[in-house]
Amino acid sequence: MKTLYILRHAKSSWEFEELGDQDRPLNKRGREDAPLMGEELAARNVKVDQVISSPAVRAISTATLIAKELGYEPGDMMIDDRIYGADKNELLEVAQGAPAEAETLMLVGHNEALTDFANMLSPEPISRIPTAGVVALAFECESWYDISSQNAKLLFFDFPKNYK
Repeated sequence: MKTLYILRHAKSSWEFEELGDQDRPLNKRGREDAPLMGEELAARNVKVDQVISSPAVRAISTATLIAKELGYEPGDMMIDDRIYGADKNELLEVAQGAPAEAETLMLVGHNEALTDFANMLSPEPISRIPTAGVVALAFECESWYDISSQNAKLLFFDFPKNYK
């Protein structure tokens, strides 16, 4: 059994026009929503063996804030350059390349690719993943390489507005 958490980064700031897209930080709402979602995931007893994030500052910040709430050491996080600008097939390649010993994986990235990726794997349709939203899927398989919609079960789709 493998479990995948597909997490969209929290709300980012457009305040600093001089920054490139990858360097944009979280805004106030993002800095509030990420720990909130971490708390909600912890309340569901979510445990993560591996976090793989986009190299974008907003994605790493989101992953770090959520990881802390889950008791995951942020220093163990992997950064994968392929996630930034990826399409759903590239995201699948990232997930399939996750460490074999990891039973649970959190992939942190960007829309529209994340929503497309979730819909490629989920047996149930997923509406657009909002910022700090997470889709949880369980797969009846032993290898990340074998994850597919054919062996997937949607566990939940959650996001900050469910708590506001």
